[in-house]
Amino acid sequence: MRGLARGAMIAAVACLACAAPVAAQTALTTVHVAAIPVDVAGNLYYALDRGLFRQAGLDVQITTLSSTAATTQAVATGAVDFGTTNLVSIALAHEKGIPIVIVAPAGGTSIAAPLEGILVANASPIKTAKDLEGKTIITSVLRNGLTIETAAWMEKNGGDYHSLKWIEAPNPTSAAMVASGRVDATTLAEPFLSAALAGGDVRLLAPLGAEIAPVTIVGGYITSRDYAASHPDVVRKFRAALMDAGRWANGHRAEAAAIMLAYSKQTPSPTAHHAVFLETFSAGQLQPIIDAAARYGVLTAAFPAADIVVPG
Repeated sequence: MRGLARGAMIAAVACLACAAPVAAQTALTTVHVAAIPVDVAGNLYYALDRGLFRQAGLDVQITTLSSTAATTQAVATGAVDFGTTNLVSIALAHEKGIPIVIVAPAGGTSIAAPLEGILVANASPIKTAKDLEGKTIITSVLRNGLTIETAAWMEKNGGDYHSLKWIEAPNPTSAAMVASGRVDATTLAEPFLSAALAGGDVRLLAPLGAEIAPVTIVGGYITSRDYAASHPDVVRKFRAALMDAGRWANGHRAEAAAIMLAYSKQTPSPTAHHAVFLETFSAGQLQPIIDAAARYGVLTAAFPAADIVVPG
């Protein structure tokens, strides 16, 4: 009997040991995130791949949505808990009274590694901002960050940005339209920018972003005001994991690129620049793009960036 009792105790201890990981698994808080696997949203995928969310007690489930409008609507209606989209769309949503707030920054473009630029055909006579006056330019979405940055570049370099004629076209087709002479120029961001340049039919007229700030943050992670108020601990953990992942990516470019390749299934051009991520985050770092959006007519008026950032 003593042997049986001892055997039962060992079995019970073994059973508890097996059960411990299961208990830890069930303790995770599930959060749903809308995103697209592109470089500027890389910190989301780095945090997921490196287990940073799970270490924070979060089980992050990613849903891929195809547009900024769909992401904003999904977050605002509670269909997902978080989403990542560009800062201009977030600012426009705020101006319309949509109750969303930023919990963390996505990636940005820098002077040293620009993610965005204006392209013209190789044979185009356009070489300066003055040459671009009155010309037709393609962008993927009207009134976006690229149109703002182009206006800032024109103004700084002596061109009249009011004279530009903007049309919408999908990113994958715009370089071919420029090369064929159907339009004068296009604005593109990575990974489309380096892919277009690698094709050899277009050239870079100017990198974009430096006229706004040394590091221009391109996007942010949003949630609804209701969710931020009712889940402050989840918001804090989510933001901390994203910031940790961004800091890691800044110093591990090759490993980060391999992670993005696994999720996006798209091999970037060898010449592609990669997003930089803020090491620390405050609302003031987003103010330059908000001010520029108002200056160049995308927003009706500027507002304090702190109005759309969750404190802390």
